[in-house]
Amino acid sequence: MTKDLTTGHPLKIIFGFALPVFFGYLFQQVYNIVDTIIVGQFLGVDALAAVGATGSLHFFIIGFCMGVCSGFAIPVSQRFGAKDYGAMRQFVFNAWLLIGALAVVLTVVTVIFCRQMLELLETPKNIIDMSYSYFVIILAGIPVILFYNTLAGIIRALGDSKTPLYFLLISAVLNIVLDLIFIAVFNMGIPGASLATVISQGVSGIMCFIYMRAKFEILRLKKEDRVVSAKRMATLTSIGVPMGLQYSITAIGSVILQWSVNILGSVYVAAMVTAQKISIFFSTPFDALGTTMATYGGQNVGAKRIDRLNSGLFWGCAIGFAWSLLALVVLYFFTDDMASLFMSKDEPPEVVAEVIKNAFYALMANGCTYGLLTLVNVVRFMIQGMGFSHLAVFAGLAELVGRGFIAIALVPVFGFQGAVLASPLAWVLADAFLIPAYFSCRKKLIRTLENPSRP
Repeated sequence: MTKDLTTGHPLKIIFGFALPVFFGYLFQQVYNIVDTIIVGQFLGVDALAAVGATGSLHFFIIGFCMGVCSGFAIPVSQRFGAKDYGAMRQFVFNAWLLIGALAVVLTVVTVIFCRQMLELLETPKNIIDMSYSYFVIILAGIPVILFYNTLAGIIRALGDSKTPLYFLLISAVLNIVLDLIFIAVFNMGIPGASLATVISQGVSGIMCFIYMRAKFEILRLKKEDRVVSAKRMATLTSIGVPMGLQYSITAIGSVILQWSVNILGSVYVAAMVTAQKISIFFSTPFDALGTTMATYGGQNVGAKRIDRLNSGLFWGCAIGFAWSLLALVVLYFFTDDMASLFMSKDEPPEVVAEVIKNAFYALMANGCTYGLLTLVNVVRFMIQGMGFSHLAVFAGLAELVGRGFIAIALVPVFGFQGAVLASPLAWVLADAFLIPAYFSCRKKLIRTLENPSRP
């Protein structure tokens, strides 16, 4: 049930591991895409904008959760690579204690202040009630999100990238069915979409847990593994929290950008969310590569195979660059068709045309610079897998500066055409930091191996 990433050709290893992760993330994104399509088709542009207006906050909060879960999996992958299974299980036990505490605190705080956060972003008054009714249910489901992502992270840390895929496939189908039942049959409106998402992800988490308990004997906790360890918790926190903060700091730039687009009006919000939903689909391979590189880096550092890091980085980037070119071609020719899926036939033609036109601008700006996004994900997650996750915070700060500059300086002058440059600039600044940081981290690891007593 496990897979060793410290042997074999890096291209074969990385591609074979990343492919199931890609499909897993793809099905996970189906949750949001199906929500958006059904909301747009059945409830109209304002409802579509209401869901989209929560996007940056969703990234800010849920991204932090997912980053922490990914970070907690890195010590697990390192101990697995070192074949120190007792320490690995102790990390798993202490990770669950931290996740439980985080679930309680984060859920209570975000649910209480949900509406205030939307008001702070100046969500248009005609959609804020719908935005709240959607997002507060997503926030109430934070324990479910943490539960699934922790399980998936631990399983992937052991080299198994297929199992989470199977359960996400089931839950993706369930999400579609529940969306149609809650919205089209029971007329629950926007809350039905978010409720379907939470229920579906909860089902995938439960299935993951049952399967892991039954099949992964190496993860079965023994009495000596159930030790509350301040040292283990400190290690988990020192890796997980920076990875979570990296997502959140990056999201702050998205929040600022969302604020600047919200001021432009609901049509532009709808265009931005349409572009984001399509872009998420096409950027899913980059996310899969990132997850793969974190596990690859963690296992190889644990096994002291520093010699494999450069080749892994090269082949990870090669896969990403190839996808970047293909994605740009598809986006250029089929954006109009894809964007029209989010539009209700009852909307005025001029509104639909305006939304699609602006969505095309945003997608072309992203598509032309997906090579930069490849470097961001491959290099950043490799660094995190190597044990230097605190550096991810600085990459997040670079992205924050890029998006913040666009929102404050260009959107007021150029409107939506200025907003579409936010992600490309953010990726340029992040890469300018990450590339030299990787080589610095690699040299530090080599020095540590040559002289273990040296800090």
